[in-house]
Amino acid sequence: MDAFASFFDSQSASRNRWSYDSLKNLRQISPLVQNHLKQVYLTLCCALVASAAGAYLHILWNIGGLLTTIACFGCMAWLLSISPYEEQKRVALLMATALLEGASIGPLIDLAIQIDPSVLITAFVGTAVAFGCFSVAAMLARRREYLYLGGLLSSGLSILLWLHFASSIFGGSAALFKFELYFGLLVFVGYVVVDTQDIIEKAHLGDLDYVKHSLSLFTDFVAVFVRILIIMLKNSTEKEKKKKRRD
Repeated sequence: MDAFASFFDSQSASRNRWSYDSLKNLRQISPLVQNHLKQVYLTLCCALVASAAGAYLHILWNIGGLLTTIACFGCMAWLLSISPYEEQKRVALLMATALLEGASIGPLIDLAIQIDPSVLITAFVGTAVAFGCFSVAAMLARRREYLYLGGLLSSGLSILLWLHFASSIFGGSAALFKFELYFGLLVFVGYVVVDTQDIIEKAHLGDLDYVKHSLSLFTDFVAVFVRILIIMLKNSTEKEKKKKRRD
């Protein structure tokens, strides 16, 4: 999921535009913003269902791969280029993006089902719990308290991209791969907090584009889920190898 870097970089750039006076504003979340958040999370749930459908389609017909990944980015770019007033079209594009993203990670999900289906369920539940806890923490925190992390996370994402680029060209050890996984998980969990507060801030300033905000949280969720799933699969295969050696 490192390919979402350009989208995250544009998001982090907007976070750094707050003035000093606005950073001192610690008003509570208004009812209007609360309703907006409900709409955002409802749309996010629908996107996750569409993503699950995409993964299921891959398992049935093996459609996931490079083409679905390219199509996913194409739908995402199309969505971001359309005016917020074209609500139905943008929602349809969000669902198409989620469906294609689900198909793109379908091979990983298929692998998890073949190795140990319980790992897939545990990874999803763990991601949902972590996502929910960090989102609630961001909502209960003082306004803009965690927006300061945006620059630090952007730097961490840049380091992660360079490590991935270097390992793909020069080759990387198992230790480097493990570091990428855990460090990437830490970065994207941090983005859950920052993006949640960023959405709250934009809503307070009148930006109620729930489709775009749902897309931001959807990419965070998928990034965290993929990394947790890979970590659990790796641990599961290592346990199996140890059992075989003992036998």
